[in-house]
Amino acid sequence: MAYDPFAQADALLRELGAEHIAHPGGTLLTHLHRVRERLATWNARPALQLAGLCHAFYGTDGFPQPLLPLDRRAELAAAIGVEAEAIVHLYASCDREATYPTLAAPGGAFHDRFTGGTRTPGPSACRDFAELTAANELDIAAEDPAFRDRHGPALLTLLTRLRPLLSEPAWQDCVSVLMPSTQRHSP
Repeated sequence: MAYDPFAQADALLRELGAEHIAHPGGTLLTHLHRVRERLATWNARPALQLAGLCHAFYGTDGFPQPLLPLDRRAELAAAIGVEAEAIVHLYASCDREATYPTLAAPGGAFHDRFTGGTRTPGPSACRDFAELTAANELDIAAEDPAFRDRHGPALLTLLTRLRPLLSEPAWQDCVSVLMPSTQRHSP
């Protein structure tokens, strides 16, 4: 049987109980699959799709319930590959309040909530982070109208700031989910 990192990731998510953790729109497992599917519709490469499926493994600044502790990163890397795991780790490590304002700026600092340090990820890592952020937030906004009503304007502001890092399909999805139809227009 051929190695299938998506199947490996799904099996590990189920083993760690993701299908029993509540999340907007159902369970954490359902959310993770929808994020991966959204990235696939944007033609994201497999490593980014895998990161989308696994982005909550170490918890996040917005969802602090990790499935694995950081000292078990090698297990996730063995299941999904080193590149995808590195994206998951970057995403999980983000101190959102400190990072979001300047991420799209050249040399913008990335603040690590695990170490307290800062670094400047390369352009590819910033693009991956932005795409994953958009896919995650858009899934929640699409599934939870109350969340979208409460946080939609701020999310649109954030994703507009990140637009230089987003693919065109991701940006169009941002507009579709977050922008009132009366304000939509082509650039």
